[in-house]
Amino acid sequence: MIALPDAFLSSISRQLHSEMPAFLATYENEAVRALRRNPLKPVPDSALPPHGLTVPWEHEGILIPSDSAAGTHPLHEAGAWYLQEPGAMLPVAVLNPQPGEKVLDLCAAPGGKSTQIAGRMLGRGLLVCNEPVKKRAMILSRNIERLGVTNALVVSAAPEALAGQWPEGFDAVLVDAPCSGEGMFRRHPETISEWSPQIAEGCAVRQTGILEAASMLVRPGGRLVYSTCTFNSLENEENVKAFLLRHRDFSLQAFSLPGATAPEGHFTCWPHRVQTEGQFAALLVRHGDGKAILPPSARQHQPDRTALRCLASFCAQAPRANLVIGNTLACLPFYPDCGRIPVLRAGLHLGEARENYFMPDHALAMACEHPPFPCVPVSAEQARRFQAGEILRVDEGFQGWVYPTLSGLPLGWGKAVSGQLKNHYPKGLRRP
Repeated sequence: MIALPDAFLSSISRQLHSEMPAFLATYENEAVRALRRNPLKPVPDSALPPHGLTVPWEHEGILIPSDSAAGTHPLHEAGAWYLQEPGAMLPVAVLNPQPGEKVLDLCAAPGGKSTQIAGRMLGRGLLVCNEPVKKRAMILSRNIERLGVTNALVVSAAPEALAGQWPEGFDAVLVDAPCSGEGMFRRHPETISEWSPQIAEGCAVRQTGILEAASMLVRPGGRLVYSTCTFNSLENEENVKAFLLRHRDFSLQAFSLPGATAPEGHFTCWPHRVQTEGQFAALLVRHGDGKAILPPSARQHQPDRTALRCLASFCAQAPRANLVIGNTLACLPFYPDCGRIPVLRAGLHLGEARENYFMPDHALAMACEHPPFPCVPVSAEQARRFQAGEILRVDEGFQGWVYPTLSGLPLGWGKAVSGQLKNHYPKGLRRP
């Protein structure tokens, strides 16, 4: 069994009492693994890797064997699924985002919960995904692109900066806060050496500040879900209790999901009770009734007519660009005033209008609603070679821009020339 710190064991024993032996027995087993199917890019059941039961609170979640190669399958890179521990799927199920809402994932990297939210919003409404650490925000942006999300704004700022820019701007806010990570001990034993009671205390202080900012971002009548991947009551129940003492305009709200009934408004995934690692989620509702207030941008960089004509000549059915991010034309029906908030991705990136031609963006091929270019079905082995950057052979009847597809999903852009499929898969994403 994994060697666990004495202070951790004492803390858990105070919470579980007679259930302690059952909890400890779970550390003799392998960590639970799962994936979440992407409803924005569905594939036939026959294309899924070997799997077992459905995750109780997430019908798109399925358990997979501990030795599953689902993370290296070409369809993973094509955005058909996201590898995610079952407990990590609970906070979004509690938040219950709806199509058409304005939703904020405040601590979003690497993007598991953001893409889960996006799957429930079905491309309608606005999803803002924030990650303060720029390097991690880039990974978040990549996963938003991979899963074909078209209604997301990816930003990188401190929570208090967002609170100052967008007060009462959201119908629903998710705070999956940085924590001491006790729920990761079985899956990542190396994290045990980084844990201490002092680390947990420091995390609780940091979480308090993040919750303060989050409270200002929720509209009256809106929802705030606070979650961690730790068992520590100081970071979980005690943090929520202290928040409610400071904020009389919020209350815990009971929720009931398959496998997770919470009459007190919060639920802990204990691995000896449910087939998960560790997760805590609390549902807080702000009193009152109001609309999410997000002013539209008055200063966004609009594409010029030349760029729009260039896009139209590439594909008349392409979504209409309404903003420019760097040199990239993009489409996001509602673009809020971001002030000084750094923006990494805005909606669907379409491509660049160059001097004599249009260069399509990888995101345009990865989106579920893509322009009607020919599809070239390939085998799984050919897909792997394409994602590694190789040139493939194709029928000479294909000419120009095409999608190589696996199980109906585009893998990226290729350009067919004289029986060869020139590879336009981004070099930074290629796999050896």
